[in-house]
Amino acid sequence: MARLEPEEIGLHSVRPKPGSRRPRKRVGRGEGSGMGKTSGRGHKGYGSRSGSKSKVGYEGGQNPIHMRMRKLRGPHMKKSMPFEPFRTHTQPINVAELEARFVDGAEVSPESLRAQGLATRKHPVKVLGRGEVKKKLTVRAHAFSSTAREKIEAAGGSCEVI
Repeated sequence: MARLEPEEIGLHSVRPKPGSRRPRKRVGRGEGSGMGKTSGRGHKGYGSRSGSKSKVGYEGGQNPIHMRMRKLRGPHMKKSMPFEPFRTHTQPINVAELEARFVDGAEVSPESLRAQGLATRKHPVKVLGRGEVKKKLTVRAHAFSSTAREKIEAAGGSCEVI
């Protein structure tokens, strides 16, 4: 009995799941198609006319979902209404990453972090306390967590807030 070779998997063999893609509905192509004459628009009325528009989120007179949902006011919650403008953005850097990327006695700043490929975004840098640090580092950042500050200073280094 011949053994089947395993099928090679790659971008050339990626296909949608069977039955997930359907051909578009061709309306107005004769009565036998089931979508002839009125083409699924019904008889008369605004919705049957060309150029008719339906409002986004309109639910046929039922109270729409955006009105049924609770309103969370104010910028103090992630779920609240002014979604982004009041949120503070920082780039987290853990002390384990400082230990791995910098030599003993090095001076760590946002520029040197960027050179090491760590702080790549244009947000303030916050040093967090995950991991261990044994090297004496002078760290200059926009913010420090209390555990990160303790670990850096216990290793003989110093923390400067920019």
